[in-house]
Amino acid sequence: MDAATVPDDTTLHALAERVGRTLKAHHLMLVTAESCTGGWIAKTITDIPGCSDWFDCGLAAYSYEAKQALLGVRPETLMEHGAVSRETVLEMVSGALIHSGASVAVAVTGIAGPGGGTPDKPVGTVWIGWKRRGGYPVAELFHFDGDREAVRRQTVAAALRGLLDTVA
Repeated sequence: MDAATVPDDTTLHALAERVGRTLKAHHLMLVTAESCTGGWIAKTITDIPGCSDWFDCGLAAYSYEAKQALLGVRPETLMEHGAVSRETVLEMVSGALIHSGASVAVAVTGIAGPGGGTPDKPVGTVWIGWKRRGGYPVAELFHFDGDREAVRRQTVAAALRGLLDTVA
């Protein structure tokens, strides 16, 4: 992937502003549950002045233990499917809503690289999940190209775009 297609800070900021306006217009609060982005979605959101009107909290859960303790991901899910899986991201996004006062959640888990990839789950494999309180979670698989930063930037952008679809 060339540098022109990897979202820059200005693009991420503009997406976060749109998410904020949309959440605020619908009187919704957001929670983030992040693994491979390590809090980058929450950081992008909290760069927006006034975000306390629509942002509840962000959880960065890298380890299996953190995913279990903070988000309620079942050990069986992690052992059977791994951290980077549809099953895990669905439990992460649901757990984020259970463990927060938010009404909308986004969760991400993936392999940003440079190591950690496998033939079945190469570097750039990312699962993103979205859910509204009382609704059903949705998960989407992405395969991003580029180095660690490029994968993470693309993940943040995709997560924010998905929030716009989830709230609309």
